[in-house]
Amino acid sequence: MEEDNRPIRRPTHYQGVYEVIPKNRMFKGKPDNIFYIVYWNNGKKIFEKVGSISEGYSAKTAAGLRGDRIRDKRHGVELPQQKKKVPLFKDLATDYLKWAKVNKAREGREDKSYYQNHLSERFDNKRLDEISSFDLERMKSELLKKGMAPASVKHCLVLFRQMINKAKAWGKYSGENPIKGVNIPVPQNQRERFLSYEEADRLLIELAKVSKVVHDIALLSLQTGLRAGEIFNLKGQDLDFENSLISVMDSKNKQSRKAHMTGAVKAMLSERKPKNPEDHVFKDKLHGGRIQFISQTYRKTISRLGFNKGMTDRRQQVNFHTLRHTFASWLALQGTPILTISQLLGHKSLAMTQRYSHLSPDHKKDAVQSIERLFNERRNGKVVLIKE
Repeated sequence: MEEDNRPIRRPTHYQGVYEVIPKNRMFKGKPDNIFYIVYWNNGKKIFEKVGSISEGYSAKTAAGLRGDRIRDKRHGVELPQQKKKVPLFKDLATDYLKWAKVNKAREGREDKSYYQNHLSERFDNKRLDEISSFDLERMKSELLKKGMAPASVKHCLVLFRQMINKAKAWGKYSGENPIKGVNIPVPQNQRERFLSYEEADRLLIELAKVSKVVHDIALLSLQTGLRAGEIFNLKGQDLDFENSLISVMDSKNKQSRKAHMTGAVKAMLSERKPKNPEDHVFKDKLHGGRIQFISQTYRKTISRLGFNKGMTDRRQQVNFHTLRHTFASWLALQGTPILTISQLLGHKSLAMTQRYSHLSPDHKKDAVQSIERLFNERRNGKVVLIKE
């Protein structure tokens, strides 16, 4: 007959305190007894585990805790069993990413990537009230030491802030947002480098030699200012060849706009227009569906042309975003008004476009000289010369 290894439960000398004696769990050569307390709350019998001898508990300390529970109940203090547990970070992430898929640009794919790569491993199994400002500062420090761009580190922290704020708005959490104690990096990452007409021509020629699809994507960004994500999301139904317009429906700031086709862009898109209007213009032939990232072909071509040789400042290095920056810079150089550039780029505010204003000095000089001319012609009907 098999030996009965079930633990024994018996009352102690203290009222409402029980001890469970395990048969296969020892501490200092004796059974590691586990203590429980029993009391009533709202007509329900509560059987609460206190702890074991190896954890420093005894029948006496259990009795003291039971007394505390009874006093709390008598004075209306919320008992531990009644307290709503603070959600785990991973549970909040599940709800947040579902929300982001519907409410954020590009279905929240960017947030999902930052969560999975940088937040999940650190915080998933912690409850929201267990994550401190120190934890976030440590994450920030580690990511920066690994060489992550300050802008990306900022995105991780901002994502965390948004997630906690959503938890509070949804009534899932009422505590403080620990991000309040963290200094979020202010990235100095505004691109200064833009391509000359000669460099752009060389780049497109080289890309055409190695990959037509990368060449066409680069051409589209260079001559329309579209972001990579906006290009990847283009569908046949977004192309209006009659009016030479491209509808940008899934932009970064969730505001639709129109981009204008140049002759070269129109010819290229005419060749790529899918038969099904719902299909993407640029498809991943290897895996199917939409292209999701810029091929390494682009980076290798930039390296082969030597555009980044000796450049250590990220702002002076050429990457894919440089094409969009070049589009805006060329417009500014030819005197295009900043408001027009802002609208073509799909910026949320004019302040984001102001950095291009320094590229049109002649335009500002003409404006100032027109003031002098009008003043000289009209002041009291006399010509009044203004010396420089």
